[in-house]
Formats: sequence, C-alpha cells, structure tokens
Amino acid sequence: MTMRKGYLSYADYCRKRFGSTVQKIAVDGGFSCPNRDGTIGHGGCAFCNGEAFVPAYCRTAGSITRQIDEGLRFHERRRRKASLYFVYFQAYSGTYAPVEVLRSRYEEALSHPAVSGMVVSTRPDCVDEPTLDLLRTFGERKYVAVEYGIESCYDATLSRIGRGHDFECTRQAILATAQRGIAVGGHLILGLPGESREQMLAEADTLSALPLDTLKLHQLQLLKGSALERQWQENPTAVPPPFGLEEYVELVADFLRRLRPDIAIERLAAAVPPRYLADPQRSWRSPDGKHLDQKDITQRVQNRLQH
Repeated sequence: MTMRKGYLSYADYCRKRFGSTVQKIAVDGGFSCPNRDGTIGHGGCAFCNGEAFVPAYCRTAGSITRQIDEGLRFHERRRRKASLYFVYFQAYSGTYAPVEVLRSRYEEALSHPAVSGMVVSTRPDCVDEPTLDLLRTFGERKYVAVEYGIESCYDATLSRIGRGHDFECTRQAILATAQRGIAVGGHLILGLPGESREQMLAEADTLSALPLDTLKLHQLQLLKGSALERQWQENPTAVPPPFGLEEYVELVADFLRRLRPDIAIERLAAAVPPRYLADPQRSWRSPDGKHLDQKDITQRVQNRLQH
C-alpha cells in the first residue's frame, strides 16, 4: 500500500491487487430503477439525472458487446492506456432485473476477449441472495465488484431525497456482498440538504466500520431535470448553497483523515458537462475562468493532506 497522496488511490489499489492499471468501460445494460418505474416512485432520487454521468458511447441502442467495442475505441482515441479493462454496468441499477436476465447480460460482458473483470453499480435495495450468488459465481471466473449508491448514512437524509430505503438496508447489502468474497465499493454525496459538516465527517467513521474496498466522493450537484432542481426553483433555501472550492477541499481532506486508510478512493469530486448544471455557481473555476475538473480538485486535496 502506498500513501504518497495522503490516501490509497484506486490506481495504487489496482497496481497492488492486479499488478497493472485498469480502465473501466461503461455500458448500459438496459436496466431501470425502482425509483423510476413506479415500484418506489417516478423520476428518480431528488439529485438524479442519469444522463449526466453516462459516456456518449454507452447507449442501449447497441448490444453490450458493441458498447464495449465502442468504449475501447473511445479510450484509444484519448490515448488512455491500460493493461486491464473492466466492463462497468453504470447506468441506473445494474442488478435490477430477474436473475436469468442478469446472467445473460453479465455473461455477454465477461465473454468479451478484452474484458478482465466487471463492476456493477446498483442500489442497496436491488440485491437479494440469488443475485449475489450469481455475482459470486462470475467472480470465480474473473474479478467482480459491486458499487452501491450509499449517498448518505442518515435515514432522515435518505427520506428527504426520496431514496426509498434506510441505511440499515445499505449496511446489510454491503455485508452480504463482502461475505461472498465480492469486492464492494460505495458512492457518497457530500452536501445533501440537512447535513452539517460534522455529520458529513462522521460518515467516514460509519463507513470505516463496514467492509468497503473502494469509495467515491461526490459534492452535491444541482442537475437540470432533477427533483432537487424543481425544489430549488420553488424555494432556493431548500438546497444548501454550493461549497466554496477551498471549503470543499478542506472537508474532503478532513474526511480522508478519518477514513480507514485501506479503503481505496476512486474519486474525490463529481464533474458533469456544464450543460447539465442548473446552477452555474456550483461549477468551480480557477482565477482565469477555467472550469476545474476532477484532476484539479484531486491535486488540491492531495496538497492539503501533505501540508
């Protein structure tokens, strides 16, 4: 384990575990979400606009094999070199289908000759024992990980954003996944309505007690088309003001100091194309007006941790 950055990065985690760099290729498996199809609700969670995070090549118009091929070309054009490629079921809830449907789509993905593993992004309430047993079976052949949308460790917040499950559901899903020898990741949003700075920092302690392998941090983004945008338009005080750049950097640095050091950090900030932002003030800029991306924020956090 290397801590040159002040935390364990996902790149270093992959080098340690696989002896190589890894590139994820996002695919859309054609899944929906219980918060969209009416099982729990419609329109998604309050913060959600699924299109904002999906690469252009990741569309259900193409088969999974075709999406992987297009993803490989996409990364090749950008000269992103990797020795291993993991297919990433990114769009919506990647376990939200009958087991036989999941088996077929996962099989197609893992049968691609360029693919060495699979990462499935989903909700904690969209897994059950048959689904996890299926993932364990695939994990006996190639690397398999599940990334859960944790978003918050507080039931009041989960209710406020219309998540449709409580944190105990999240805890049980993480435990059941890890017990099967499947790598577990999580996504956490910082800055959700009603949460104080100390509450956000305390989530590092809560997550450190769980068998997480990886974690992604996001600042709250106000996305066009989301329920949160509609709430903000009706009452701007319903949504917390955006983090200042240095405020966010300091918060993340303090969070990482409290987090268990062997949890690999995949991302420290979210970035979507500016056209999806309902509030331009939530896009950080340098003094010369340049949009700051994930790499800029990551470097600033690393600098803070080292001083």
